[in-house]
Amino acid sequence: MAHVGARSRTGLIVDAGTRGDRFVAVPGPVPARGVRAGTAGVPGLTSAPMADLQSRIEELWSRAGALGPTDTGALAVVTEAIGLLDCGEARVAEVDPVTDQVVVHQWLKQAILLLFRLRSMETTEVGPFEFADKLPLKRNYAASGVRVVPGASARWGSYLGSGVICMPSYVNIGARVGAGTMVDTWATVGSCAQIGEQVHLSGGVGIGGVLEPAQAAPVVIEDEVMIGSRCMITQGARVGRGAVVGEGTILNPSIPVIDAETGVELSRGHVPAWCVAVQASRRRVFPGGEFFLPCVLVIKRLTEGQRHDKAQLNDILRAHGVST
Repeated sequence: MAHVGARSRTGLIVDAGTRGDRFVAVPGPVPARGVRAGTAGVPGLTSAPMADLQSRIEELWSRAGALGPTDTGALAVVTEAIGLLDCGEARVAEVDPVTDQVVVHQWLKQAILLLFRLRSMETTEVGPFEFADKLPLKRNYAASGVRVVPGASARWGSYLGSGVICMPSYVNIGARVGAGTMVDTWATVGSCAQIGEQVHLSGGVGIGGVLEPAQAAPVVIEDEVMIGSRCMITQGARVGRGAVVGEGTILNPSIPVIDAETGVELSRGHVPAWCVAVQASRRRVFPGGEFFLPCVLVIKRLTEGQRHDKAQLNDILRAHGVST
């Protein structure tokens, strides 16, 4: 069995930024923005080495069905791509500042899917606990300026920015958690989810993972957002910058987001920036009777840049009959 700080059965300990037995991700500049799905938005994209890495991943993907754990050359290529995700040099998706659309870098998702095909199961012991998985966990949190309390874990291939705090929680591969964000107790950040900076994911929040199909957009939570306890945000839904989402809200691309002042449906699965949004329902009549279907209600617009004052937010929610 492998122990923390020792080689696993496959002989690989992944730890970006260190030497010795560990894979070292190559540093680079900030990822390029505004790249459409199907192209790469990682640092140095226009450089020959990065373009070559993308083409090698895409070539492997074209014959994924024939690959397996014995293909060490393929694993080395995929490991290089996942290392870029792990140290934050690349990201699976981002918001284009010009079009405001979520851009997905498919080849990085393909690299993640290939990784599961190419790596074998390993057994790892940590004190009295035993785990069996294909992927190692992240390491060197202190050097990254990240606080991870006992009971929290993040898989290799996820990125945690400086100042992130993880209470007992889970962050899956491909996810990106921006600097200064709090992942509170029992919150989960699913595969490839993109969480911005200075975000608070309150206790029990579920951020769904979107790994397949490769072109599908993941959940995006933009900067300075507060997500209330027990919210479920899934299937590529999006929360705009500075928004506050009330406790227990369910948001996915089939859920209408409605302006409480006008009754206008603003979107499906997209809470706009700088607002307070809560779970609600609206009446619908079907042949079988009258039913109430879930929606998300925007009950207040915030001033851009307005910080979240908890007492003030509670007053807003109580004024609209929302429990806090």
